[in-house]
Amino acid sequence: MRKIKFSNGECYHIFNRGVDKREVFSDVQDYERFLLSMDLLNDENDGLMLEWRDYKKTNSQAKLNDFLKLGFRKRSRFVEITAYCLNPNHYHFILKQIRDKGIEQFMHKIGISHTKYFNEKNERSGALFQGKFKAVHIDSNEYLLYLSAYVNKNNFIHGYNKNDSWPYSSLHTYLGNRSDKLISKNIVLGQFKNISEYKEFLKNSASYVMENKELEKYLIEE
Repeated sequence: MRKIKFSNGECYHIFNRGVDKREVFSDVQDYERFLLSMDLLNDENDGLMLEWRDYKKTNSQAKLNDFLKLGFRKRSRFVEITAYCLNPNHYHFILKQIRDKGIEQFMHKIGISHTKYFNEKNERSGALFQGKFKAVHIDSNEYLLYLSAYVNKNNFIHGYNKNDSWPYSSLHTYLGNRSDKLISKNIVLGQFKNISEYKEFLKNSASYVMENKELEKYLIEE
């Protein structure tokens, strides 16, 4: 039984990796499909993934934002996504719960969806992720800011690339290089004068988080 109890209005660092540390994203299609599920499955009601699939069949050049502007029913989201990073064998989220059991329902839906998709694509069966996702309550604003740096630059921290070019992270949205309605960044960026100030904070904070013993419990890496 999970020890942590999720509360509405609170932020949590969420982490999971592939079973046996295997890759859960093997190509661009995998990453993009997971990002799509993070958006369309963040809804109390089911069906948007199927509606989007059917829409694309007759509108092959359509963009997701075009689809979402068509006047669908009002979205009933489980969570606000504050930051994310998808790495080849694991992911990190910062999520704010906005309805009862929202985090658990959101994580269940995207976990089931990605496992089914990945298994069918790769002709495999069984679990893809390493058990239940791990979560820790972010219980202070100071730690929220530090963890935003840690998650946004997580791909760089793990040495997957040597700069900030990794596309499967919310970093580009925070730095103003990409328009992304998937995340709610103002809870973090609203505390800085401008993007340049946050960029400087990122540069100084990512390594600090890794080295600071007080922050270890928030990282939940294995």
